[in-house]
Amino acid sequence: MARTSRKKRSTLTNRAVVAAAALFLGGGGLIAVNVYASAGEGGSGAPPGQFRNAARQMSTIDCPDAGIALPDVPDGARPEVDRELAAMDTQITDAYREFADRKERIARDPELAGNAVLGPLRSRRAASLDRIGTAVERVEGRRPQGLEGLAGCSLRADDDNGGDGGNGQDGGQGSGNGQDGGGDGQGDGQDQGGGQGQGDGQDGGQGGDQGGDQDQQGNGPEASDFVDIQSVEPAADRPRNRRGASRGTFTTDCGRNENGKFNPDNVIAAPGVSNGAHHMHDYVGNQATDAFAGDDQLAAGETTCRNQGDRSTYYWPVLRLQNGQDENDVDADGGGRDQNTGEIQTPSQVTLTFTGSPAGKVTAMPRFLRIITGDAKAFTNGDANANASWSCTGFEDRQLKDKYPICPEGSQVVRSFAFQSCWDGQNTDSANHRTHVAFAQDDGRCPDGFRAIPQLVQRIVYDVPPGPGFAVDSFPEQLHKPVTDHGDFINVFDEKLMKKVVSCVNGGRKCR
Repeated sequence: MARTSRKKRSTLTNRAVVAAAALFLGGGGLIAVNVYASAGEGGSGAPPGQFRNAARQMSTIDCPDAGIALPDVPDGARPEVDRELAAMDTQITDAYREFADRKERIARDPELAGNAVLGPLRSRRAASLDRIGTAVERVEGRRPQGLEGLAGCSLRADDDNGGDGGNGQDGGQGSGNGQDGGGDGQGDGQDQGGGQGQGDGQDGGQGGDQGGDQDQQGNGPEASDFVDIQSVEPAADRPRNRRGASRGTFTTDCGRNENGKFNPDNVIAAPGVSNGAHHMHDYVGNQATDAFAGDDQLAAGETTCRNQGDRSTYYWPVLRLQNGQDENDVDADGGGRDQNTGEIQTPSQVTLTFTGSPAGKVTAMPRFLRIITGDAKAFTNGDANANASWSCTGFEDRQLKDKYPICPEGSQVVRSFAFQSCWDGQNTDSANHRTHVAFAQDDGRCPDGFRAIPQLVQRIVYDVPPGPGFAVDSFPEQLHKPVTDHGDFINVFDEKLMKKVVSCVNGGRKCR
């Protein structure tokens, strides 16, 4: 697929209501998890008045994230559970398409939403959840309790006010150890990824003023999803380095995906499932990466990295111009079939740097460690796992979490991801792909039971025209919201090169 680099832009926002749930898993222990859903969750069982009062402003479908709700799945059940979770994503995609096709009719006849969209969706989700329960029971001897409560979905509006007070940042502070509750992953402490205290009520401001005259492209974004970076307050300082901190860096050069490797798979979250992401990913590094690549295939894969000892996989959603121009994937899964349209942009720069810990030395990452940072469903899930960080060159002390930046002339758009920097010392992955890693706490230390590893920091720069007119790919029902941005990493450094990374970082050197 060819990649292009032309110009223009668009918009979006974030809000969700958090519902607590508890599941009995495995040996009968009570595990509290956070499940995110809109008020009124319950699918076709929702009161008719809900649709009558709000049908005209409903924009998307909001479902509890069953993947987050399953922090503990026995290894023997994981393949089947992963397939069912991917199937549930497809069910939401199909239901969103039904909703979008009937949106005007639903506005005239709100009961149609329950009868034609939410009711059938609930039935399909209930069947998948039942199969998940059976898969776990087959291995553990006990069936998880409470799964049926995750079946119902609701309609929700695309808010204009950005959630909590409209500062563009809905949270983003906290300890970030993400271990209490098991299911909410790395929590809301995204210190490393930026996203604190930005934007003083700019939700509809500059973004709306500069983009309000544009037609919304497809299913988002919209003008209120953009904010003038010059109106954003600088972020708080990071934790100070303590005595014995690891101050070095190791930078690996793996290109900018000039060769145009894309697919809509997600080998971490949906292994073995084609189009498991329902949006297109950019890939640099390992060229064998697709939904069906196991550790052996990755170890033998070719790499775009200059240092051939790094065969790691680095991937993230593509960024597109919302200019009405078709890309080569206009009729393909992950592209036009999943409402991701427009010209894919090749980054002008990609920097992949491994940094140290402000609290002490780091230890080597295990080979084939998998890390997902951010949440592709943060618009409906809430921002507990969000780690999006948007800015502009020349203004990178100002970071946005749930807004796209409007950069001044001569400045380029910057996406950055600071990955989890603490590892549990045992697992290269976990059932919800989150609880085996964690963010450092506010003081820079790892949570109890975790050890510091080199922290991957991705910085991706784009030369796009000033003003609204671009968006990242997303699941269709996530409406291309900036808060849904995320990054994925699989460590395939060879042992010799990983030792060099650790030595450089702990020794305070800058290495390549």
